[in-house]
Amino acid sequence: MSFDVDRLLRLWTDPLPEDSAAEAAFREVYADPVSVNGAPVSATSLVARARALHGVFDGLERQVLDVVDGGGRVAVAFRLSGRQVGTLATSAGPLPPTGRVLDLRVIDVLTITEGRISQIWMVADELGALVAMDAVRLSPPRADADRDGRPVGGSPADLSLPTDLEQLADEELNRGSSL
Repeated sequence: MSFDVDRLLRLWTDPLPEDSAAEAAFREVYADPVSVNGAPVSATSLVARARALHGVFDGLERQVLDVVDGGGRVAVAFRLSGRQVGTLATSAGPLPPTGRVLDLRVIDVLTITEGRISQIWMVADELGALVAMDAVRLSPPRADADRDGRPVGGSPADLSLPTDLEQLADEELNRGSSL
């Protein structure tokens, strides 16, 4: 019997019932607690995360991109999208509401135990979403750096530092620090 990916994603995209019924719905699909990227997360916390996700998007939609079902392990690649009306928490910091359509690609690798998700390793393409929202910009590699970004050639004095770092270095030198 294959894992019901649509049932899983509906928990995250469809409106949730009141708290106790929402927790019960999550417990039908997830162990309580479930391991998420190595940390235990309760059904109550999953419901709070789902409600937070609903607060980020207006018209939240899901699209399954691919599923690999190996019985006890299931990998799901999917896309969540909608107009961003709330703050999105990312590992780079919060993204304030933009009012624009935000597209978030996610891959979950699920471990299924006795028909429920007992472990999740999850990766979201937050950087791609942040770039698309103009929240971050990638800068070209430095001309004075090697392939790994380390400065090459010249002396440390030849490197250009951001103005605030230059000022800090000058202050340290004036105090007699050898940096």
